Amino acid sequence: MLWKSLEFTVKEGQKVKVIEIPVLEDDSTYHFLVRVKLETFVRVILSESDPKQIYSFKEYLRTVLKWPVYCDVVKTDILKNNA
Repeated sequence: MLWKSLEFTVKEGQKVKVIEIPVLEDDSTYHFLVRVKLETFVRVILSESDPKQIYSFKEYLRTVLKWPVYCDVVKTDILKNNA
């Protein structure tokens, strides 16, 4: 599983970083779901009056998704030939 991070600036000039964003293939069944949840999460962060500096998207997904769906989204694939 590949993970991304996203860094942006809020209105007050404070930098905010969202870490542990899963990278899914375009044909994945959960690609759209993760994209919508990320957009919602960023909107929530932007609406906060005093945002933190670092947020974990993986932790957010754990709270908003059902457990079997969460496990399917963040599953770690074993790399073949240690590549």
